[in-house]
Amino acid sequence: MKDMYVLGIETSCDETAASVVKNGSVIVSNIVASQIQSQKRFGGVVPEIASRHHVEQITLVIEEALKVAELQPKDLDAVAVTEGPGLVGALLIGIHAAKAFAFAHQLPLVGVHHIAGHIYANQLIQPMEFPLLALIVSGGHTELVLMESHGSFRLIGETRDDAAGEAYDKVARVLGLPYPGGPHIDKLAAESETPIEFPRAWLEPDSYDFSFSGLKSAVINYKHNHEQKGESVDPAQVAAGFQASIIDVLMTKTRKAAKEFGVKQVIAAGGVAANNGLRMSLERVFQEEGIPFYVPPIALCTDNAAMIAAAGSAMFVDGIRGNLAMNGRPGMPLVSWK
Repeated sequence: MKDMYVLGIETSCDETAASVVKNGSVIVSNIVASQIQSQKRFGGVVPEIASRHHVEQITLVIEEALKVAELQPKDLDAVAVTEGPGLVGALLIGIHAAKAFAFAHQLPLVGVHHIAGHIYANQLIQPMEFPLLALIVSGGHTELVLMESHGSFRLIGETRDDAAGEAYDKVARVLGLPYPGGPHIDKLAAESETPIEFPRAWLEPDSYDFSFSGLKSAVINYKHNHEQKGESVDPAQVAAGFQASIIDVLMTKTRKAAKEFGVKQVIAAGGVAANNGLRMSLERVFQEEGIPFYVPPIALCTDNAAMIAAAGSAMFVDGIRGNLAMNGRPGMPLVSWK
């Protein structure tokens, strides 16, 4: 049986990435051109600058992905690209590149939801077993998704305000830490054994939704109140308390949902899933529960194109096809494709 090769392209935010994945689960190449050094000067992502970097890098990363894979365009079976959600200008760079490449080489085109990509990053390390529960934690998303089969997504919990990664970046800025804030808070939190006690937002008793804006405000108020009194604040204690609150809520709701829906597997996905404290806490909890838990290596948690190729491969096998009228969809909902 012939191997299937799918080229993935990802430009939803500030990473320009291209990858070739074989048979939906084997990474043949995975090239990422990061913009962190450019964006950290502004304390966050500036959309216009992100788009400009994508224009400069997109052709180079596609060529490099094919070169590392030792493949020619004629060896590919399809092109998968992030259709949304994301920054509309950034999305359009990847989509137009994918459409041009697919048209020039007469290849099928598949539009992929960014969060579906994060979920399918797990397929690159471990076969998915259904039903499974996916915890997605990133800069723009905090969601619990139940999957009964490939291509089936049921949203059972989502953020009502700030996503976890967004809260991390805002608190990091208040503490004077560089962008992106998550890794710096994670490292700083490990330096304190006496965390500040911050509130947890549990919402309604049966809700699987998340809310982190109150926690963010509590951290900001704590720091400002102490500064107004001329009292010093220990950044490590603040970071540890902030992180403990986020992990407690994520862990508790994920465990409750996993037990309620009787899942065979729990997976974590998204940039915040690279957080050491969160990874260790989830591993411990689900080991106690006897439910298999998986999280991709850090390089596959942050935005990359291998995850888009993996999700695109599953869609391609199920007969899903895009067309040359495809457009960027910044508010694209996560819906089942079968």
